[in-house]
Amino acid sequence: MEPIRPDVTINCELLRKILVGFIENEVHKMGFRRAVIGVSGGVDSALSAFLAAQALGPESVWGLVMPYKTSSPASVAHAQLVVQKLKIHSTLIDITPMIDVYFERFPEADALRRGNKMARERMTILYDHSAVLSALVLGTSNKSELMLGYGTLYGDMASAINPLGDLFKTQVWQLARHVGVPEEIMQKKPSADLWEGQTDEEELGFTYEEVDQVLMLMIDKRYEIADLVGAGFDEKFVRKVFEMVQSSQFKRRLPVIAKVSGRTIDRDFRYPRDWGR
Repeated sequence: MEPIRPDVTINCELLRKILVGFIENEVHKMGFRRAVIGVSGGVDSALSAFLAAQALGPESVWGLVMPYKTSSPASVAHAQLVVQKLKIHSTLIDITPMIDVYFERFPEADALRRGNKMARERMTILYDHSAVLSALVLGTSNKSELMLGYGTLYGDMASAINPLGDLFKTQVWQLARHVGVPEEIMQKKPSADLWEGQTDEEELGFTYEEVDQVLMLMIDKRYEIADLVGAGFDEKFVRKVFEMVQSSQFKRRLPVIAKVSGRTIDRDFRYPRDWGR
C-alpha cells in the first residue's frame, strides 16, 4: 500500500511577505532595529539572513561566521557568499581556541559533547554581539529539527525570535529557492558541520522528505500511530519519529518552575512577551 502523501508545498510569495512582516514587527515592537544571525553556510541560516535583510534592510543585519578547525571550508565560503550577496555586515570568529582549551581537560569527550559545546559557544557569541549591537538574535531552527529535538538546547535552538520554526525542512528549501539563496547552498546535503563528513540525514537515519511527510500528518493533522500505519507508513519508522518527538518535548518549552506561590511564571503569570508596551 502506497502511503498517503500530504501536500507540503507552500505559497512561497505569500509566506515570504508574512515572514518579512513578522521579523520587522517583532524586532521593532521590542524596541530594536537590528538583527544578528549565525551564518553557517547552510540553507536555514541563509534563508533567515535573506528574510532579515528584506525586513530590516541589509545595513541593519549582522551575519557572524563562526567556524571550528574541522568545519568544512565550503561552509565558510557559502556563508561568505550569503554575506556578499545580501551586502550585510559580517564578522568571522574562529571558535577553535575556546573549544580546544576546554576539551584539553576532557580529551575523552565524544563527538556529541564537542558538537554541543560548539553550538553553545556560537550562541554565547551571538548574544554577546546582540548586546553590543543592540540587535535581536534571529533563530534558524526549522520545524522538522524542533519537533525531532535535532538541535542543541541553548545552542542552535536558542534565539529571540525565529522566523523558520513553523516551516518543515522541505518547505525551507522551497522558500529559500524562491528568495534567491545561492544554488551552491541549495544543492548540498544538510549538515550541522559539527565534525568532518557529518550530515543530518545520515545521523538521523532518514531523509527530511520522508520524515516531513510523517511529521505533517502526526503534528499538523493529529494522526495517531495507528492512523499513520493504516495510511501506509512503516510502523518502525513511525514509532521512531514519535519517540523522537515525545522524548524531546523538554527542549521545546521553558524550564519547569516548581509552583509554590499564587502566581507562577508560565502558569498563572502568562502575559505576551511585549506586555505593558
